[in-house]
Amino acid sequence: MWLITPIGFFSVVRKPTDIKNKTLTVRARVRSDLEALQAQYLAELGPIQESSVNDYRFRAVAPQSAVAAAMARLIEHLDYSNFKDAVKQRQGAARAHLYHGVWDVLYRLQQEPNVFTSTPTKRGRTRSAGAGSS
Repeated sequence: MWLITPIGFFSVVRKPTDIKNKTLTVRARVRSDLEALQAQYLAELGPIQESSVNDYRFRAVAPQSAVAAAMARLIEHLDYSNFKDAVKQRQGAARAHLYHGVWDVLYRLQQEPNVFTSTPTKRGRTRSAGAGSS
């Protein structure tokens, strides 16, 4: 799950070790995003690990229930009417501009819905319209 928030960009996944430990791995492109998440919403986040070979350079693990509670607190503290403006105020114009680029790419979903339409399949996965079987 990608989470683009006024405090940072996160990719939350369940790695094989997370399954048995009832944890989730929270990944980020920059350390300060994880530090902000930990300081403001997710004190239970474990030590931040850095890797020069993984897709996401920074990652840490936290109990799944704590991650869910942190996401709920993010929603409870939502105090803005324009996301990009809130990002600009909290993280600066450069980050807001970068997020606008993401917004612009995803705007294509609205402009070309037939191209990007998907249908649910078993196990909650989707198949794009026109996609062949694999």
